[in-house]
Amino acid sequence: MEKEELFSLDPHMLALLQQCADYFAQHQYSVYVVGGSSRNLLLREPYTDWDFAIHGNIPQIARQLADHLHGFSVHMHEKASRVVVKRDGKEIIFDLAPLHGSTIETDLLERDFTINAIALPFTSLLAHLSTQAPLTVIDPFSGRADLHTRTLRAVDANVFRTDPLRLLRAVRFLIHYHLSLDQQTAQWIQRDASLLPQVATERIHEELYAILQAPQGTAHLRLLDHLGLLTVLFPELLPARGMAQPELHHWDVFDHSLETVSMLELLATLLCASDREISASPLALETQDDLLTIRDLLQEAEQQKIFQFARMHSPQMKLAALLHDIGKPPTYTIDETGTIRFYGHPQAGVPLAQNILHRLGASTHDRRLVQQVVAHHMRPGQLSHTEISERAIRRYFVELGPVGLHVALVSLADHLAMRGPEPLTQAWQRHLSTVRLLFTRYIRERERILPPRLLQGEELIHRLNLKPGPIIGHLLEMIAEAQAEGRVHSKDEALWLAEEYLSHENAT
Repeated sequence: MEKEELFSLDPHMLALLQQCADYFAQHQYSVYVVGGSSRNLLLREPYTDWDFAIHGNIPQIARQLADHLHGFSVHMHEKASRVVVKRDGKEIIFDLAPLHGSTIETDLLERDFTINAIALPFTSLLAHLSTQAPLTVIDPFSGRADLHTRTLRAVDANVFRTDPLRLLRAVRFLIHYHLSLDQQTAQWIQRDASLLPQVATERIHEELYAILQAPQGTAHLRLLDHLGLLTVLFPELLPARGMAQPELHHWDVFDHSLETVSMLELLATLLCASDREISASPLALETQDDLLTIRDLLQEAEQQKIFQFARMHSPQMKLAALLHDIGKPPTYTIDETGTIRFYGHPQAGVPLAQNILHRLGASTHDRRLVQQVVAHHMRPGQLSHTEISERAIRRYFVELGPVGLHVALVSLADHLAMRGPEPLTQAWQRHLSTVRLLFTRYIRERERILPPRLLQGEELIHRLNLKPGPIIGHLLEMIAEAQAEGRVHSKDEALWLAEEYLSHENAT
């Protein structure tokens, strides 16, 4: 047991802790502050969630403590309960868990990392916070020393075998607290990486999304790869490693996929920047006007509530960027000229991406986003190779709606990652100009290119005496295109167009 000094808490929090102490003293409970609470206190980081280890009937203690604090309790699982207290519009959380074993030292032995295996007797903590009395710290694994050197070290060789989710938690801690990884712990992670699929889907989802939420996504994906975890999570990426691409590509398929995440983050940051910052970017060489206009258009789209800049940095978008070329390995061919081809890789990638997102427990919304990016990420670039028609623009947004904005941004990131450190070419200028045009039409001229339907399917069936079937959808789409092109302005004209089409079809 050693001495330590902490920062002081605000009076309201201190008063709430004193109320907790009064309850514990009244019932003669020995309580320890453990886990993230003790770690963050020793790191002098603000903390509003408190982890208590305590002997006794946890659900009962939680209910009584909640009553004492005028809060409410939640039974989390068989080992823990939560007390929630609302103060000044904020929630303060107390998580109560049973003490493992007969002593606090035994309890700490079962924890994951040395920085989390530190306990503070609650009475000593409160005395220190109230009067600056010396604080007792129970630290059997030298966790404070690792906090001082910012080192993540496992408590023992079996921590990952006891709970393989700790493999991902280790990466999250490294990122969040800016730690370096102990070499022996790194070897244990690499040794036990194959155990990760044993973990419940929802737990993996939570940790992976927390990792992807942090900036510098490509660096974190490379850390996962270095530790042997990335291709355990995404075995579909295994054949992409070392798979060559056509000559315009700087990276192989694997590295290109990872670098696309980095380029998406770069674009997301640039498109939130000032005029001067955008102008100074190497990406703005001869494309400054396009970048500035795209930024302004996206600001308008955010005001229209069809786009969110924050979503550009989301785990879902980073997953979409990572998996956009997941269909390349199964479609890899070399033609008679020796040229590498990936014919149909967007379509081939859709079921693979869907399987991955299902395996990760992603929501329907996230699965849909990734599917659309994988299926359509080539379209903006392909449109840039020809004179883009109004019909092509309309069809793009008929199929994708506002997600078409996100698909186009991933397509730009894909282009940048394709070139890597190589100079950008005129193809980048054309690609960017095409995305600007797509955005202009959808954000500023949406009612023109996607006018309200003049007819519904039921009315078309009734007025023309048709039977339900694929022809109805075809006629409705044909009428909508004619509306967008200014050839049809009324319901009667729409019916006339449909009749003319049907007459021609019947004649042939």
